[in-house]
Amino acid sequence: MIKSMTGFGRSEYNDGKRNIIVEIKGVNHRYSDITIKMPRRYSFAEEHLKGLVKDIAKRGKIDISIMVENLTEDDINVKLNPIVAKQYYDNLKELQEQFHLFGEITLPLIAGLPDVMKAVPNVEDEKAMLQSLSVPVLEAAKRLDRMRVVEGQKLAEDIIMRSHLIREWIEKIQQRTPLIISSYTEKLKDRIKELIGNNIEIPEDRILVEAAIFADKSNVTEELVRLDSHILQLNQIISQSNQPDGKRLDFLVQEMNREANTIGSKANDIEITNLVLEIKSEIEKIREQVQNIE
Repeated sequence: MIKSMTGFGRSEYNDGKRNIIVEIKGVNHRYSDITIKMPRRYSFAEEHLKGLVKDIAKRGKIDISIMVENLTEDDINVKLNPIVAKQYYDNLKELQEQFHLFGEITLPLIAGLPDVMKAVPNVEDEKAMLQSLSVPVLEAAKRLDRMRVVEGQKLAEDIIMRSHLIREWIEKIQQRTPLIISSYTEKLKDRIKELIGNNIEIPEDRILVEAAIFADKSNVTEELVRLDSHILQLNQIISQSNQPDGKRLDFLVQEMNREANTIGSKANDIEITNLVLEIKSEIEKIREQVQNIE
């Protein structure tokens, strides 16, 4: 089953203490690249959550966004930082004395200064928190995967359609190839007559030798067979594979393009050249589609 690397998945989970919202986006990438954006206090869960997603999305650039909303007071601890409070107090006293300022340094003033008192979510039970985070991440990853499967099916249909077109053009080239030799032979005879006139008999064996040399140089049978074989392998992987095969498909497309280039350079015929251009155009479209396959 072919999967696209593009997709989106979202999930929301409530464990009674907090509401967790997870969004996962995937785009094409040569390797597996997973990043998580979430509150720093939950960083202990990062590698575990990445592993959950990687088990489902084997390749691609995956961005995971996790938002946590605390719902109960039980999940919040208010902590005092007396060291910071004392530094504020000492600095305010020094400022007051240095500039001869009046006014009281009160409790509300000190308590309202940054980092003196801070509400910190209670994550002492990391195992429970890990479980709460895992549930929506796994669900979002599954939804991402379902979208990737749907997109992959569309890619597969398009690639198979284009591969059928290429095979039709290969058949036309095969039909055209024998005609090139006879056409070349007639042109060679006409050229010789132009140069030496009709009074001198043209040696037929010499004409046949030249035609044979030309036939050998312009023979593209081997390249056509290999190109057709690559297309059959491409279709087989797309139709039957259950593994991430984007890299294998990418290699096959490179080989297809190489064979098409060789056919174009060897076949000294305008009709075949035009057919090769059509083939190369479709190979390029297939390559673009393959770039997005897992």
